[in-house]
Amino acid sequence: MMAKDSLLVCDNVHVAYPPRRRGGKSARAVDGVDLEISRGEIVALVGESGCGKTTLARAILGLQKMSAGSIMFDGIPFSTKTVDKKAFRRRAQIVFQDPTASLNPRQSVYEIVAEGLRIHGLSDNEHEVVTGALERCGLHPADRYLMKYPHELSGGQRQRVVIAGAMVLEPQLLVADEPVSSLDASVRGEILDLLQTLAREQDMAVLVVTHDLGLAWNIADRIAVMYLGRIVEIGTTEELLAQPKHPYTQALLSVVLEHLGMSQQILVGEMPDPTAISTGCRFHQRCPLMQSGEAQKKGIGSRCTTEDPVLRSDDNGHLVACHATESATPVRG
Repeated sequence: MMAKDSLLVCDNVHVAYPPRRRGGKSARAVDGVDLEISRGEIVALVGESGCGKTTLARAILGLQKMSAGSIMFDGIPFSTKTVDKKAFRRRAQIVFQDPTASLNPRQSVYEIVAEGLRIHGLSDNEHEVVTGALERCGLHPADRYLMKYPHELSGGQRQRVVIAGAMVLEPQLLVADEPVSSLDASVRGEILDLLQTLAREQDMAVLVVTHDLGLAWNIADRIAVMYLGRIVEIGTTEELLAQPKHPYTQALLSVVLEHLGMSQQILVGEMPDPTAISTGCRFHQRCPLMQSGEAQKKGIGSRCTTEDPVLRSDDNGHLVACHATESATPVRG
């Protein structure tokens, strides 16, 4: 059921890419995802490259067609028939990974930030709105930056301009796809702090797409861990980092916390081909519980290879899809 303050609700979302050649199988990039994001909340979507997280983000923004399932935005089903796409894109904005590639080198900072206002016919008080957005994003005094071009800015300043270009439209949802991966370590924390501040001040939902669990640790209220097209664990940042329940989450976290004494778990092999997802748990081929024999000792080995686990919730709302943790309540019947 949709929570009272949920802005975005993904219900059993599927995205499949057609076969590359005749007789081939479709790639199940997103394969049944349920996810809710509330106003003012920052959710990090974490997983290895190729797990489907960017495809899910594109589906949420209406840039990628769904194969099945539904997405509700502010209580309205998102489809070409029910939503004005132009109005929706004013309310839902994206920040891309590489600010240099996102910015038109021939446009000044003022033109870049004002572009969204002009597209949506919101040019009243344009100068005031543009300067306000730049200063909210840490570029102050704004007049110092208005006539500069992207090549005259540092990487952190360029990313602030990109964020200002999104915030000038006062969106309700911001999707940030690897927002600091191309930046120097010295400015990453500043950009993450900026996103946190904007989310709180604007009561804006933020979805941060990243492969870096350490980044999620520093910014998110909740973390959703994705593997091979499906979310396998969701919890508050504190719960998930203190007590990760899925073996995949534990392996990802062990890399981040190795310096704190947690032994690093090395996953064997690559993520399976999304055109040939095996039966059972989609992680069982790389799962440390299977490889160590622990799953067999627990009596769940055969289930791991034949039964697809569902997300189950504990009393705190922590969700995990793993046969080894099935004392919790299933989310779906």
